[in-house]
Amino acid sequence: MWLIVQLLICVLAGWLAGVIMKGRGYGILVDLLLGLVGGWIGGILFGRLLAVGGPAGGLLVRLVGAILLVVLVRVLRRV
Repeated sequence: MWLIVQLLICVLAGWLAGVIMKGRGYGILVDLLLGLVGGWIGGILFGRLLAVGGPAGGLLVRLVGAILLVVLVRVLRRV
């Protein structure tokens, strides 16, 4: 059950990152995949540093990770 909740939070973070970042989107599936990966990375990096708890804190941490991953992908695609 914990894994399903974490996946849903990551997918929600990916969707929110796509909405916030606007511009050239990659499609809903790629945005959600970036959200999963970025949310996972954000959860590992920032979750340990900030010791954020609860669903809202986890969503915020994963949202930051997803936004950073979307920015990184956009920069790499320009080069």
